Amino acid sequence: MANKTHDTDVEFIRALAELLNDNDLTELQVKREYGDNDSLNVRVSRKTEVVTQVAASPAPAAPAPHAPAAPAASAAADTGPGEDPASHPGAVTSPMVGTVYMQAEPGAPPFVSVGDKVSEGDTVLIVEAMKTMNHIPAPRAGTVKRILVEDGAAVEYGAPLIILE
Repeated sequence: MANKTHDTDVEFIRALAELLNDNDLTELQVKREYGDNDSLNVRVSRKTEVVTQVAASPAPAAPAPHAPAAPAASAAADTGPGEDPASHPGAVTSPMVGTVYMQAEPGAPPFVSVGDKVSEGDTVLIVEAMKTMNHIPAPRAGTVKRILVEDGAAVEYGAPLIILE
């Protein structure tokens, strides 16, 4: 029986590695509970090269296919040097790894724009993960101060998406 569990665990880990590659993810962590004192905790990651470029003069921004680049530009301007938007008390963070969509479908108006007032539970954007569209609700009522992601951008778990104040 132990060998059968081992074989299924190996298959599970291979499936996670395939999921990692198919969705162009850098890391995936899963905990599988089997019983009271029996679990499997797996972290699959791949080495990626991060290139940081410092420009002396601003480069022209490429237009985004579905959304204007203005929200991201204003977000960068509002963030002071060394300030992490994820630590902002009004930050709404991604609950999962996936792709962000700012509107329900291409051509539709965005769920929120900078300056919009939202109520608790209102959908502020969608994160697609494994072909499932997950509506991200506002955790509380407030005004959208910054949008930190662009439509179609990939996000990691815990990445700041918007700032509500």
